[in-house]
Amino acid sequence: MISSVLLSACGIYSFTGASISPEVETVSVAYFPNNAPMVQPTLSNTFTESLKDKFISQTNLDLLNDNGDLHFEGSITGYKVKPIAIQANETAAQNRLTISVKVAFTNAFDEENNFSKSFSRFADYSSTQDLSTVETQLIEQIVGELTEDIFNKAVANW
Repeated sequence: MISSVLLSACGIYSFTGASISPEVETVSVAYFPNNAPMVQPTLSNTFTESLKDKFISQTNLDLLNDNGDLHFEGSITGYKVKPIAIQANETAAQNRLTISVKVAFTNAFDEENNFSKSFSRFADYSSTQDLSTVETQLIEQIVGELTEDIFNKAVANW
């Protein structure tokens, strides 16, 4: 009980490394449109909802549609597949799916933490597999890594 009181007094809301000041009560995540040259139809919704879910599950903040104390907006800027691990016969042993997002973060209580930054993550898969058969799993993995990176940049002070 004493430790929870001390943690609350310090403004720490979770054991995820997040350090959120006590006056911050809300978070909002705007829809991230897909502005990538190659568009995957469900990616915008998947990414936006994943970022919302990260804050709902990892903090005590209330989710608002807009104007949260912490606010995220941006767009998906890249979705590309390229061959990697070229073999002796000049065919690719693996392909790499890369997703990039541009994020603008605003902290209403601490402008020094505001940022506008691009984040990018990738996952590799065998060239013997068709992208359509592994795409959903790869997107979930990459989006999970991206939202973790964004969460850490915004609220983990390490």
